[in-house]
Amino acid sequence: MAAKNLVCAIISLLLVSLVQAEAALNAHYYDQTCPQAEKIILDAVRNASMHDPKVPARILRMFFHDCFIRGCDASVLLDSTPQNKAEKDGPPNISVRSFYVIDDAKAKLEKACPHTVSCADIIAIAARDVVTMSGGPYWNVLKGRKDGRVSKASETRSLPAPTFNVTQLIQSFAQRGLGVQDLVALSGGHTLGFSHCSSFEARLRNFSSLHDIDPSMDLDSAQKLRSKCPKPNKDRNAGQFLDSTSSAFDNNYYKQLTVGKGVFGSDQSLFGDFRTKWIVESFAIDQGLFFKEFVNSMVKLGNVGVIENGEVRLKCGVANQL
Repeated sequence: MAAKNLVCAIISLLLVSLVQAEAALNAHYYDQTCPQAEKIILDAVRNASMHDPKVPARILRMFFHDCFIRGCDASVLLDSTPQNKAEKDGPPNISVRSFYVIDDAKAKLEKACPHTVSCADIIAIAARDVVTMSGGPYWNVLKGRKDGRVSKASETRSLPAPTFNVTQLIQSFAQRGLGVQDLVALSGGHTLGFSHCSSFEARLRNFSSLHDIDPSMDLDSAQKLRSKCPKPNKDRNAGQFLDSTSSAFDNNYYKQLTVGKGVFGSDQSLFGDFRTKWIVESFAIDQGLFFKEFVNSMVKLGNVGVIENGEVRLKCGVANQL
């Protein structure tokens, strides 16, 4: 009986902790302490995007990759040291690159409101801004995250890979408390994405003992990708946008999946599995529905692993000195 009571007490404590973590986030968190925070972040994101059209996709990816490793704690922003290789230098994050945008926003925020706005909140707000700037939905970002102190490149191996099948994707998202609907909705972030050849070229040649090209691919699209990604490939920047309207946040990504034009194997698998196909089809038909579900899933993702009692870094690339 005592053991049973102990188990119940532990479960109750965990549930209370989860509720408190979500309750700690508030859309009005900086209203009194830094009312200009969101404008400062938006200006930094907008200015960077004007000079580099790849910034929106990179910032959105940065948010996903941050939240998927240790929760939304800005661990993806910490610089490597001689003693530690950090997340940003892990293979999946090498091409994110736009960390300077967050650093620029942070520097301006430190002048306006010193020691107030966390780097984790800057990423979350910037991710919303790039979606809205690109024609996607707007939502009130819940704020109040604190910054973590640990970042390990080795942990980036737990990020979903572009070769995953639906079962692997569902398992990966479930580990973060996200469901099948969240998986399909958040995958729609690839509407702004670009990929280098290395992430999808295995689909284009010697795919299996039976098929040279992945049979789930549209043949014409596969041939075009083969020409962009020749063997050997001397162009390290060669690749493909993940949907045909790459600067617009829309539902074109899902429309492409329905005709076999997904670039990643993981993306195309969403249309080939009964658990996700119906959601892909519904988003392809109804952009408004996709926007609604994307917002819901972004809010859920933004609640993953929230730190209540951490620090507000003075510089996003370096943990504060203890």
